[in-house]
Amino acid sequence: MKSCEVLKTAADTIGVKALAGKLSLSPALVYKWCQDSSKEDPDSSGARNPLDRLAEIVQATGDERVVNWLCHEAGGFFVRNPRAHGSDNETELLRRTQALVKEFSELLSTVTSSIEDDGQIEDQEADLIRRKWETLKITAESFVVACETGCYHDEEQ
Repeated sequence: MKSCEVLKTAADTIGVKALAGKLSLSPALVYKWCQDSSKEDPDSSGARNPLDRLAEIVQATGDERVVNWLCHEAGGFFVRNPRAHGSDNETELLRRTQALVKEFSELLSTVTSSIEDDGQIEDQEADLIRRKWETLKITAESFVVACETGCYHDEEQ
């Protein structure tokens, strides 16, 4: 889906005028964002929208913190899709399963050691638990996406 289509769908939930008002922008600009714009087509009527600009920032810098921040603001978390491997499916499945179990084990170990010393989880310990949790989420999502995209499907069957 194009960025202008995503913006149009989102804007339609409250109306372009209401969205423009919340953003302190003119409705005309928001309408332009919801139209297709093309660098190659000077006759396109749309304007580069914030989604396109964010994508350009990520592409220019190679820094995914912009995406992570936006996902966090939306109440979520960004996880990169796994790359398809040309390796042995069975070996790769075993490797990823082991990684998932390892990350889960490390999270549990971190929680346990945080509680064992004084029966509380202090700020520094909570930060460490958060980091372990984020790593586990990345590992788990990568595993599930690989399953969904057929990474472990034997093509000979």
